[in-house]
Amino acid sequence: MLQISDKGAAVPASPIRKLVPYANQAKERGIRVFHLNIGQPDIATPEIALEVVRRLQISVIEYTDSAGNHTLRSALAGYYQRLGIHISEENILITTGGSEAILFAFMSTLNEGDEIIIPEPFYANYAAFAVMVGAKIVPVTAKIENNFALPPVSEFEKLITPRTKGIVIINPNNPTGYLYSREELESLAEIVKKHDLYLYSDEVYRRYCYDGQTHFSVMNIPGIEQNTILFDSMSKRYSECGIRVGAIITRNKDVLAASLKFGMARLCPPALGQIAAEASLETSDEYFHKVHEEYVHRRDFMVEALNRMPGVVCPKPQGAFYSIVKLPVDDSEKFAQWLLEEFDYNGQTVMLAPGSGFYHTPGLGKNEVRIAYVLKISDLQKAMEVLAAALKVYPGRTE
Repeated sequence: MLQISDKGAAVPASPIRKLVPYANQAKERGIRVFHLNIGQPDIATPEIALEVVRRLQISVIEYTDSAGNHTLRSALAGYYQRLGIHISEENILITTGGSEAILFAFMSTLNEGDEIIIPEPFYANYAAFAVMVGAKIVPVTAKIENNFALPPVSEFEKLITPRTKGIVIINPNNPTGYLYSREELESLAEIVKKHDLYLYSDEVYRRYCYDGQTHFSVMNIPGIEQNTILFDSMSKRYSECGIRVGAIITRNKDVLAASLKFGMARLCPPALGQIAAEASLETSDEYFHKVHEEYVHRRDFMVEALNRMPGVVCPKPQGAFYSIVKLPVDDSEKFAQWLLEEFDYNGQTVMLAPGSGFYHTPGLGKNEVRIAYVLKISDLQKAMEVLAAALKVYPGRTE
C-alpha cells in the first residue's frame, strides 16, 4: 500500500485553517460566518499599489531575479534605513511571502536534530517548518496571567543544550499581540552572544504598535550582527496578503547565499507581487495613521466586549491585531467546531482559531483561542454578540 512520507504525516495541520470545511458547510446552510480565525484584514490596500497594478502595461510576465527585483530590494533597504536599520539591498532576499522566508532561513541554518527555543504560544507555522527541516522546537511558556511577557532569561538558559542552534522571537507577537521591549530583546541578545546562537526575529507586524509604544528591532543590537536573521512581509503592513512577497534580511552573507540556493524551489518570487510591493513602500504616513487608529478602535472595542463576558479573560494587546483569549470552555477546538456545526445566533456564527495549535507543550491552550480583530467595528460587534450568546449555551461550559 502506498504511503506518504514520515514528514508528510508529521507536519501538523494549520490550526488556523483546519476548521475551514465546517465553515464552508455552515455557509452552504445559509449561516453568515464572521472570520476571527485568520489575519486577513478588511483594511483597504494602499491605493498607490492598486493603481500601479491597474496601469501595468507589459506583454510578457517574465521571471525576475531569483533574489528579487533589484529595484524592490533597493527600495526595501531604503525603508529600513529610514527606520535607523543600516542595511543595503545586498542584505535582502525577496521571498514568496514571509512563510517562505522562515522556511528558507531554517533550511539554511538548521540540521537534522538541531533545536530552536521559542516562547509559546507562537505562530503555528513555525512548528510545521521545524518538522520540514527535521529540527526540534523547544518551547518556553509565556503566561496569560503576565500578558504573555517574555519569560525570564534564566528559563531560556535552562533549555540550552549542545544541539541548541537558535532562538525565535516574534515581535509584535502573533498570536498574543505582546510587544517585546528593548530591554527584553537585549537580554536575549546576551544569551545569543554567550552561546553563539542564531536569533530569528519575525517583525512582520512592526508597523502596528499601540498606546505610545515603539518597536525596537534586533537588527539594532550591537555585537550580534552575524547572528540575526530578520523576517519581513508586505502582507500585513499594507493589507495585501495575496501578493505573497516577504523577505529575509540579514548581514550574514552565508545565510543569504544558502537561502538563495533553496530559491530553486520557486525560481523567483512573484513578479506581479513584487511590482505591487515596491509601490507600497511609497505609502503615505496618512494611510498608516488612519489604519493605526482603526486597529486601536477595534482592539479597544473587542477587549472590552470580551472581558464583559463572564469567565472570559482577554489581555490588552500592544501590537499586531491578535489576542489570545481564555474562555470558560472544556476544549476550545470542540467549541470552535460546535460553533460552526451546531450553533447560530440570528443566522450568524463565528470562526475562531483554537489556542492549542499555538502551543507546543501538550495540553496547553486547551481553553484558549486566538482572535484576530481584522473586521470593521459593525462586524466585530455582531461577532461579539454571537460569541456571548454561544458561551451561554455551550454544553461544555466550565464556569
